Amino acid sequence: MTQKPTLATVWLDGCSGCHMSLLDVDEFVIDLVGLVDIVYSPLVDMKVFPDMVDITLVEGAVSNEHDLHLIKHIRQHTRTLIAFGDCAVTGNIPAMHNRFEMPYLLKEVYETKATHTGKMPTEGVPPLLPKATPVHAVVPVEFTLPGCPPHVSVISYVLTELLAGRTPDLVDRAHFG
Repeated sequence: MTQKPTLATVWLDGCSGCHMSLLDVDEFVIDLVGLVDIVYSPLVDMKVFPDMVDITLVEGAVSNEHDLHLIKHIRQHTRTLIAFGDCAVTGNIPAMHNRFEMPYLLKEVYETKATHTGKMPTEGVPPLLPKATPVHAVVPVEFTLPGCPPHVSVISYVLTELLAGRTPDLVDRAHFG
């Protein structure tokens, strides 16, 4: 019996819409489970990223120190890394704060506009990076899968092509937004 390829999904700074779209591929999810071993994902209970994964889909921008360390670790332990969705590909919504200096932004959010404690939470919250960045600005990626979220047909196409050993051609299939 041959070992199935491994698949991981990761959620950085994003809304989880890409993961919801992944779940929305209907019958393909059943086929996918038969084709791969899902070894790490917010959709399953694996807590430690494996030593090596064949394909990893990364949703979200790199916005805090935890994201930064995680994406570097994942890159070292993934054969094919895919920036999954507009936040991972461009920074999208998480990068909207980039036009502000971080001290100003934090003061506005947690002091000036705060309705509760008036203090920035520090316990259990990873420090923010000065700017939110797309995944490819931090580590190399093999593919970018744009969309907010990517359309289910594009997700299934990309995974099917990769699992068949082919390079997906996204020129006329994937788009932003």
